Amino acid sequence: MTNKSVDRGVPVQQALVLHPVRPGGDASGRHPQTRLEEAMGLAEALDIEVAEAMIVPLRKTMPATLFGKGKVEELRLVCEAQELDVAVVDDQLTPVQQRNLEKAWGVKVIDRTGLILEIFARRARTKEGRLQVELARLNYEKSRLVRTWTHLERQRGGFGVMGGPGETQIETDRRLLAEKIGKLKKELKEVRRTRTLHRSARKKTPTPTIALVGYTNAGKSTLFNRLTDSAVVAQDMLFATLDPTLREVKLPGGRPAILSDTVGFISDLPHELVEAFRATLEEVQEADVVLHVRDIASPDSNAQARDVEAVLADLEVTEAGGRNLLEVWNKADLVPEADRDDLDGSARRNGAAVLSAVTGEGCDSLLRRLAALIDDEPEIALTLGSADGQALAWLYRHGRITGRHDGQDGGVELRAKLSSEALGRFERQFPTLLSSVDGSEEPSED
Repeated sequence: MTNKSVDRGVPVQQALVLHPVRPGGDASGRHPQTRLEEAMGLAEALDIEVAEAMIVPLRKTMPATLFGKGKVEELRLVCEAQELDVAVVDDQLTPVQQRNLEKAWGVKVIDRTGLILEIFARRARTKEGRLQVELARLNYEKSRLVRTWTHLERQRGGFGVMGGPGETQIETDRRLLAEKIGKLKKELKEVRRTRTLHRSARKKTPTPTIALVGYTNAGKSTLFNRLTDSAVVAQDMLFATLDPTLREVKLPGGRPAILSDTVGFISDLPHELVEAFRATLEEVQEADVVLHVRDIASPDSNAQARDVEAVLADLEVTEAGGRNLLEVWNKADLVPEADRDDLDGSARRNGAAVLSAVTGEGCDSLLRRLAALIDDEPEIALTLGSADGQALAWLYRHGRITGRHDGQDGGVELRAKLSSEALGRFERQFPTLLSSVDGSEEPSED
């Protein structure tokens, strides 16, 4: 008999984790063992104890159960012998397959999409995050109402809000679900409007934005904490971060920037979640620089990168769109010393930044590269008289002073960098003061 762990008096569910290998193998090129370990990590992220895990090759996929009849019986015996509570199938199951496997094995069956949705539901903290997860969950459940009810054959008469005569229970449930989905979409539309207003307000200040993206558990939050001196939750766990977090980071030269930590991507990310989190991912669309953080020590680093790039392409975040994209090869401290020369050489050829967010190695170099990427503002040279205090205060408030010399007569010679928008506003407000927009010139001696 299996001895189940207890946490605070609550029995921990025991799980069988299965990674089916479809005919032809994994299209992404990942090794089945790596995919199985990732599925185990997803289960453990829900505090499910993995009692048994196995790779299951499929000669062909069965419409009713995914697995063949013999394998279904074999796995039933495993569930029975170990008294398991849950079977996690690292694949997308149809509602029929899910229902049939639950009947055959006598345990709760959850597929990859359901598992990820459940993790998101537990981790979302903000109102926006909870709305997005709930919308994704309802869209997922919409096709699974058939397994939610056992009385679907029953019809009932009705009137008013309860439905017309002869409306079946499943029709009622679908209608109520559609109404709830519609309500959530309206609430998220309002969230998106509010977020757009906040972005518009940020655009009025000369503060560039930098977004961190990457595969889940690539170390984005650890890097975020390192660069901003923050304490965002950063754990060796899949989807430790769900809700976007924004903090200020100081770049070399003193210029501030806004750094945004976003939800991690994953292979076969449920379509429902991509759609639901589109409002959140708009932060990435609007960023001046996008840092693609990769776990370079992972054997699946290249495949993970392709998954992230596919989502970025779906969001139309590309270099062709005028954005700066920079790959950050994280976890360099986990790369064997014998492989470091090859890693550094490959990074130079690909224009990537190699670092370790844990040790801090390479982080200063990354900040310098970021400063170079976004520090393309025009520099002006000005000579202000003692009566031009209002203009001087305006420049300190809206720009960045890169050089200053105070004259004996109370005048000031200075160099300042302004965003194109701020420069236009300064020129309109103080048209007689602008003397140069050439960064190579020294302040006027006149």
